[in-house]
Amino acid sequence: MSKELTLATLLAPWLDISTDESANVVVERLELDSRKVTQGTTFVAIKGHAVDGRRFINSAIELGANAIIAEACELHPHGKVERSSGVSIVYLDQLAQHLSALASLLYPLSDNKLIGVTGTNGKTTITQIMAQWLDLIGHKAAVMGTTGNGFLADLQPAANTTGNAIEIQQTLHQLQQQGAQYTALEVSSHGLVQGRVKTLPFEVGVFSNLSRDHLDYHGTMEEYAEAKFSLFDQHTCKTAVINIDDQVGASWVKRLDSAIAVSLNPTDHPRAVWAESVSYSEAGISLVIDGLFGRGEFTIALIGEFNASNVLLALTALLALGVDKQQLLDTASSLKPVLGRMELFTASDKAKVVVDYAHTPDALEKALKALRVHCHGKLWGIFGCGGDRDTGKRPMMAAIGEELADKVILTDDNPRSESPAAIVEDMLKGMNEPELAIVEHNRFDALKYALAHSGEQDIILLAGKGHEDYQVMADKTIHYSDRESAQQLLESSL
Repeated sequence: MSKELTLATLLAPWLDISTDESANVVVERLELDSRKVTQGTTFVAIKGHAVDGRRFINSAIELGANAIIAEACELHPHGKVERSSGVSIVYLDQLAQHLSALASLLYPLSDNKLIGVTGTNGKTTITQIMAQWLDLIGHKAAVMGTTGNGFLADLQPAANTTGNAIEIQQTLHQLQQQGAQYTALEVSSHGLVQGRVKTLPFEVGVFSNLSRDHLDYHGTMEEYAEAKFSLFDQHTCKTAVINIDDQVGASWVKRLDSAIAVSLNPTDHPRAVWAESVSYSEAGISLVIDGLFGRGEFTIALIGEFNASNVLLALTALLALGVDKQQLLDTASSLKPVLGRMELFTASDKAKVVVDYAHTPDALEKALKALRVHCHGKLWGIFGCGGDRDTGKRPMMAAIGEELADKVILTDDNPRSESPAAIVEDMLKGMNEPELAIVEHNRFDALKYALAHSGEQDIILLAGKGHEDYQVMADKTIHYSDRESAQQLLESSL
């Protein structure tokens, strides 16, 4: 925090409490979780999606909160100020929608350029490739998203892809204080709908693609798409970078006059970056590009068509920020694959194992198609579906596995409170020959089986968990990592 902020100053955009005795309370830290309140914290009590924070006002006061900012209601209208145990409780209308703005006053940003990346798949790869690239040419860059928050060499775990509005602003402010010149954020549809990034000043917004996901929350694909689109039309976003190889993206550039279109194919869009040619090999992907920022060529050590798209989107976003093109092209060969994203594990005389986060039908399809190009033997697919989530994608995932892999093993992927057997049963309904699928609920044993029954020319895709190091069961969360399994089993004699 750059200067002392009083409660009256913090709330001034919505409410005048300058004559109240709480006006001069110094706000040093805002907290949504009453359990994290310590002496001098200002507790923010909102009516959340699952929990009403106002139920914990007394708990927060007992833990030392110096003031409470609470969501107004009929009993406690906007502007009302109450006292409890000597602590002021100030009520505001639509408090949940104002969190981002509140947090921006306490944790201001100035020198940290923000890049928001949204889409169903590719967010982690795009953000981390951008951060790597910026680091390679001498800038200090951070990321916030699925695999953690911070600088790539020291990522701190994150509970959600997009944290709450206060956490986001606080983290960005801290990163700025630690020298971050750029921060690339994964922006989830939940985060957009719930206003968690509402007041962030994005220099560039990137859209990767849209496919079935989170319908348990959004209801329809149309609502899901509009949630993503809100990054560009309802948030501060100076420049939009849109993948027009995606059908939804192609329609969006027609709604966004100044957007930069990105494609793996030549396009006549007036503001575009495209690939004149793309070639794939064991060494990676080589691209020749042209368009808005001129011609260039480079090679990256990643695999798969979707990664060609991800890298082209990352490159375009950095060029839109004014980063030197030649420096980017010169350092491209030093970019490394992202943790748990098409990450290759090998050992002599054994099949290759690729660990990937693919947990949607579209991502699984793209991963298997990408590996087919590199596979000279049989292609194996090991994957499952999450419990307590969109059940409609289960048969779709299995159908894609059956169509694109030579061997399919169905396994568990965070079954949560659902029966693992019931989840697999749902998946098997999507297969024409379900009797050919191997079912092994234990992921470690599933990979062990595949390695024992595969040849050295085979490739095994272990999909769904990527970087994750846990498995969520009905009554507990256990430590489990696909990456560790791959390393351990490839190093052993089986």
